Amino acid sequence: MLIGALQAFYGPAIPALREEFGLSPSAAGLGLSAHFVGGVAGVLLFDRLYGRTGNRRILAASYLLMAVGSAGFAVAPNWPLALTAALLAGFGFGGIDYGLNQLFAVGFGHRSTAMLNVLNAHFGIGAILGPVLIGVVGAEHYPVVFVVFALANLPLLFCLRGVRDSPPRLPQPSGHPTSTGAATPADRALRSVLARSVLAVFVTLYVLHVGIEAGVGGWEPTHLETVGHSAGVAATATSVYWLMMTVGRFLAAPIALRFSAQTIITVSCAGMTVCLLLASVPDLAPFAYAGVGLFIAPIFPTGLPWLHRAAPHARRAGAVVIAASMTGGVAAGPALGKVIEWSGVRAVPLLLAAVSAVCLAATLWLTRATHPNPAK
Repeated sequence: MLIGALQAFYGPAIPALREEFGLSPSAAGLGLSAHFVGGVAGVLLFDRLYGRTGNRRILAASYLLMAVGSAGFAVAPNWPLALTAALLAGFGFGGIDYGLNQLFAVGFGHRSTAMLNVLNAHFGIGAILGPVLIGVVGAEHYPVVFVVFALANLPLLFCLRGVRDSPPRLPQPSGHPTSTGAATPADRALRSVLARSVLAVFVTLYVLHVGIEAGVGGWEPTHLETVGHSAGVAATATSVYWLMMTVGRFLAAPIALRFSAQTIITVSCAGMTVCLLLASVPDLAPFAYAGVGLFIAPIFPTGLPWLHRAAPHARRAGAVVIAASMTGGVAAGPALGKVIEWSGVRAVPLLLAAVSAVCLAATLWLTRATHPNPAK
């Protein structure tokens, strides 16, 4: 909930940041960009420490970095120092995002997919409450919010005794030999190429689906107003979109105990594509975007356990896809904006539907590539 709230603080605080530091809109937006750059760096840095440094220390260091960075952002006397503090808070954010997702992905056995959906649903709750908190306090009082947020991280340092320092030994997936001693060099090379291909397609899936998530969140209000809806309807529909993402993850938790990750993500990508196509119909668009939020919700948390089963020897696979997902969120806005310059705002849902169709194709390929080979 805390990292969800932190990510959501920067946007509502932009008016006050512009006034205090004399910033242009694009310069004020660099606060969130610095946060995400720090997040990617934090994921990759703490992945290097995973397995070498105890999990408790990794999480504790992440909490402290996020607390120090948030407090620094609140009291920074100038914008370069504020950006440095946002980068530092992002480091902690990335460590927590990676650390908790990694631990949940391997720590709950067959319940990992369900627990990851619950974990990421609480991220959504924080993302919903963050702007509400800024709105209640007032954007001009954003330093108070960031300081209180920093203090709220500190009690978590006393809640780490239940975290194991060493990851459990993962079971070998069925259909994969436990030893390659009898395999020929050609067989080993083929398996290595397949493993790299699986990881590359997982990265593609994560980059694209997070790009869709950020693209809808960023362009839904503009699209709805362009096709004739009022500003109030557009704002409400966008809030409902984010709310449905949170609801979707809670709903996915019990479903994940009965159906495979492959099935859930395939249905999610198909439903997401259909809803984006329906969003091109003006009267249906607000409801269709809510459907996009519902269907996209399980993809991020459900894919991680599938990745760990499909690539058990690729230790850095989880870090790569989480960092890639952050990159997708950062790149989505500028990339989609450039395409919209020549296609027009009305084409937003169709452009995103095309990207969603690629996500569906990637999921179908992964389902075939990671399915255990039948016994000969």
